[in-house]
Amino acid sequence: MNDEIWKAYAHGMGAAMNNGGIYVNSLLLTSYSPLGLSETSFLLLLHIKAYAESEQNEFPTPQQLSMRMGRSKQEIEEALGRLMKDGFLSIDDYVDEISGRQAERYNWSGWLRKSAELFSVMQRSAKKTQRKTDSVNEINHINVSDDEEAKPKSNLFSTFEQEFGRLLSPMECETISSWLDQDRYTEEIILFALKESVFAGKLSLRYIDRILIEWSRNRITNAEEARAHSQKFHSGRR
Repeated sequence: MNDEIWKAYAHGMGAAMNNGGIYVNSLLLTSYSPLGLSETSFLLLLHIKAYAESEQNEFPTPQQLSMRMGRSKQEIEEALGRLMKDGFLSIDDYVDEISGRQAERYNWSGWLRKSAELFSVMQRSAKKTQRKTDSVNEINHINVSDDEEAKPKSNLFSTFEQEFGRLLSPMECETISSWLDQDRYTEEIILFALKESVFAGKLSLRYIDRILIEWSRNRITNAEEARAHSQKFHSGRR
C-alpha cells in the first residue's frame, strides 16, 4: 500500500479504537494500588476482561494470557492464584446455551466490589473529616509541630496520605476514623503522633497506634503534653 492508503488505514484504526474496546473506569485505575494489587495483577484482570468483552472468550487459558502479556505461564498461574485467593477473581460454572455443555468463565465482580468499597470508605471518611473541621473553623490553626511546620486542621486523611506518599487503604481509613470516633483522640494528638512516627522512621499506623495508647495511659491529651512526654522519653534514653 502507498503512503496515503497507510495514513487512511491508520486513521480508521484510530477512530475504531476511540469508539470501541475496553473502557477502564478511573476508579479502577486509582484504586488498584491501595487495594494491594501489583501492576501485573491489575493488567491481568484487564486482559481477562478484554478477552470476555472484546473477543467473547470468557475463560482464556494461562497460555493465552502468557502470550498476551509477555510473561511466563508459571507467572500467570501464580498471579491468577493470588487474585482468586484474595477475592478479586473467581471461576463460575455455567451451561453453554449453544452447546448445552458445562463450561467455566472468569468472574471479576470481586475486583469491582472491592474498588467500590474502597471508594465508599474514602468518601465516608472524607465527609466525617469535613464535618469535624466545619465545627472548628473559628480556630485559625493548631500548633501540632514547630511554627513553620504547623498544619491547618483541614483534612486529617490528606495529611496522612502526604506523609505516606500514597493513598490510604480502606482499613487504614477505618483505623484513623476509629481513633476519632471510638477512642476519642483529637486530631491534634493524632497529627502529633504522626510527627513522632516520622521522626522515629517508623511510618506505620500500627506504630502510631502504640504511641496513642501510651499517651492515653499517661493521660496526655494535647500536643504540648505529648511534646514534653516525648522529650522526657528521649532524654532518658541518652
